[in-house]
Amino acid sequence: MKAICWHGHGDVRYESAPDPKIEDPRDAIIRVTRTAICGSDLHLLDGYMPTMKSGDVLGHEFMGEVMETGSGVTKLKKGDRVIVPFNIACGECFFCQKTLFSLCDRSNRNAEMAAKVMGYSPSGLFGYSHMLGGFSGGQAEYVRVPYADVGPLKIPDGLTEDQVLFLTDIFPTGYMAAENCEMEKGDTVAVWGCGPVGQFAIQSAWMFGAGRVIAIDHVPERLALAKSWGKAETIDFTKQDVFDTLHEMTRGRGPDRCIDAVGAEAHGTGSLDAVIDKAKAAVKLATDRLHALRQAIHCCRKGGTLSVPGVYVGFLDKVPFGSFVNKGLTMKTGQTHTHRYTRPLLEKIQAGAIDPTRLITHRARLSDAPALYKKFRDKEDGCIKVVMTP
Repeated sequence: MKAICWHGHGDVRYESAPDPKIEDPRDAIIRVTRTAICGSDLHLLDGYMPTMKSGDVLGHEFMGEVMETGSGVTKLKKGDRVIVPFNIACGECFFCQKTLFSLCDRSNRNAEMAAKVMGYSPSGLFGYSHMLGGFSGGQAEYVRVPYADVGPLKIPDGLTEDQVLFLTDIFPTGYMAAENCEMEKGDTVAVWGCGPVGQFAIQSAWMFGAGRVIAIDHVPERLALAKSWGKAETIDFTKQDVFDTLHEMTRGRGPDRCIDAVGAEAHGTGSLDAVIDKAKAAVKLATDRLHALRQAIHCCRKGGTLSVPGVYVGFLDKVPFGSFVNKGLTMKTGQTHTHRYTRPLLEKIQAGAIDPTRLITHRARLSDAPALYKKFRDKEDGCIKVVMTP
C-alpha cells in the first residue's frame, strides 16, 4: 500500500509500506477513505516526540470502510463505514470501565517504555511513536484497527465523510477541553490557539454555557474563523499585550476559564521566555516550548480553571507554579477519552447543532501530504485544516 512515512526531523514521504494484516481476533482492516493532518502530527515532523523510527506510518485522524474482521469481532461487518478514535482502548480494563479510554491499561504494547518516562502508561495511539505502541497510522490506504468492536463507530447514511471525520480526534478533543473547564453559566472563557482544536474548543464553550469567549492567536485566517464561525472576541498577541488586554476586557478580574489549545510548540513571538524555550529546544536542552501555558496560568482569574488539551511531550521548564498555587487554580488535562464522545457528538452533527466542515481549508490527495505538512506547519496559504483522500 501507499502511506505517509516518517524518516526524521522535517522528513515525511509518500511511499510504499507493508499492507496491514489481522494479528488478533479482535482486529479489523479498514480501507481509509478520509484522513487528515493534525496539529499534534507537527510535533513528529519537528522531531519533538521521542521513539519514532524511520518508516513509521503517520496519522491518527482517519475513517473508512471495513474490509476484513477477525474472528472475535461481532459488531462490524465488511462494508460498514466507520470513524476510528485516535486512541486505542480495550473496553474492559479498570480505566475503560470508568470511560477513561485514553488511559487504557491494555492497548499500549510498549507500556514498559512509556512507564519509564511517565510512571504509568497511557493507551496506545495510532501513528504516534513506539513509546505509545508503535501502531501504524491512518495516513495510508489501509490500517489495522485493534479492539475493533470497541473504538470504531458506524456512520449512518445521509452524512458525508467530511461531516464526521473530525469525530476521530479534534471535535471530541475541543469538547472535552471545554468540559474540563467545569464552566458555570455566563463564564468568560479564554482560548489560547485558534488551530483546529482551539476552534472546536470555542464551539464547545458555547455549548457548555459560556457567556463570552476570547480567542488568542496571531494568524489572521485563524482569528477570522474564530470571529466568524466561533463568534469569539479576538486578541492578536503580536499586536496586543495578552495580559493587559484580558485584564481590561474582564474589568480587572481575568478570564474565569482558560484553555491551552497550543501545546508543546508555542511561539510567543518576541517574548523572552519563548526565545529561551526555542533556543533550548534547538540544542536539545528542552522538549517543549510552553509560553502559552505560562501565560494562561498568569492570566487566569483567582480560583479559575485551566484546561489543557494541547499536547506536551516531556519535562517543562520554568512553570510559574507559585502563581498556580497562590491563585488557587485548578488544572485538568489529558489525551481525549474519544470513545466517550463520538456518539453524542455525532448526534449534534445530525441535529445540525454544528457543521464541522467549516474548518476545512484544504482538500488533497494523500500523495500531496509531504508538501501540505510543511504548509500547515508554516501556516501558509490560509491553511487551517487539511483533509486527504488516499
